[in-house]
Amino acid sequence: MEDLFRRYRKKIQQVSTDFVRSFIHDVNWNARLIGIKGARGVGKTTLLLQYIKLNYSENLETALYVSLDSFGFKDKTLVDLADEFVRHGGKYLFLDEVHKYANWAQELKNIYDDHLELKVVFTGSSLLEILNSRADLSRRAIIYHMQGLSFREYLELETGKKIEQYPLEAILKDHVKIAGLINDKIKPFRYFNSYLKQGYYPFYKEEPDLYEQRIEEVINMMLEVELPLLRGIDIGLVPKIKQLLTIISESVPFVPNIAALSQKMDMHRTTLLSYLHYLQEVGLTIHLQKEAHGNTKLQKPAKVYLENTNLMFVLSSLNINTGNVRETFFANQLSQKNKLSYHEKTDFLINNTYAFEIGGKDKSKKQIKGLKNAFVVADNIEYGYQNKIPLWLFGFLY
Repeated sequence: MEDLFRRYRKKIQQVSTDFVRSFIHDVNWNARLIGIKGARGVGKTTLLLQYIKLNYSENLETALYVSLDSFGFKDKTLVDLADEFVRHGGKYLFLDEVHKYANWAQELKNIYDDHLELKVVFTGSSLLEILNSRADLSRRAIIYHMQGLSFREYLELETGKKIEQYPLEAILKDHVKIAGLINDKIKPFRYFNSYLKQGYYPFYKEEPDLYEQRIEEVINMMLEVELPLLRGIDIGLVPKIKQLLTIISESVPFVPNIAALSQKMDMHRTTLLSYLHYLQEVGLTIHLQKEAHGNTKLQKPAKVYLENTNLMFVLSSLNINTGNVRETFFANQLSQKNKLSYHEKTDFLINNTYAFEIGGKDKSKKQIKGLKNAFVVADNIEYGYQNKIPLWLFGFLY
């Protein structure tokens, strides 16, 4: 325990709170069991350490942060750790990377049931399954999903200015007014293209020259470590999944032809659909479904996008399609707090209510003519008009 506390205090001392993600305010920290899922590299660890520093700096001994992939934890069980921590007066236990611990779900259930006075926060891969046959945590844990930086957060980091976020309905109703407020404070066009290429993962600030290499490492860790660990994928099949990811990255966007793709990749249809599903689960792609009934793992998605635009510039830097970049940005920024679906006539259906057609500044309203609650989202404009809205403005949703 002494070694764990020493490591924990050192991490708290080193973490900066100069910039804190707005996601910290979305979490109900009063809950007894909180899970934060998210793709590798989006900042889950930093968020935990910042929360501890901001809230328990005067009583650090009442809280404890432990990374379950650290060597200092190798000889302990979660239950033993919690028991000893509570005996020492501990009240707030923060467990990072729980997917690295084999029996995490069952032991968290036991801790929750045995220590009513203890609050536990845990983080894990996007692949983390809260609902399972051995230990159903879905009734005990409040689960949150964390994404990378929004365009708004990127602007805050770059300028040091506090910028308000806006819900979708506010943007749809008052986008001209909101765009004016933002443009009076900051000129988003100066930063938009940089964000699309190098601004989604918080570590972009650390070593900009190595950013693409870091993203490649993130992708490899997801495919070569997390998928085999959490989905039992044979490591020998990972090159096939990488091949599929490359095909998606070079498409405009990717509209799966399962029969043709199965033949091209020498793969059974069911296996291919499973691989597509895994890429979405691990946080590397976003899928649009026509209708989601039954087992989505075996359903063909209508469209597939990379999860964020930064991935596009790493995986297909020589085949960048502007239209695909625009749609990927829109899908990514909307996916944090909204439901995305396929629409027969436009690019996106959001929350089963709003239809969106994405394009450049000269995009006409032809494809939304006659549709209710339909909007054109246009790139390269500072201000919109009526139901034509600037693309960059959707980066202020979170």
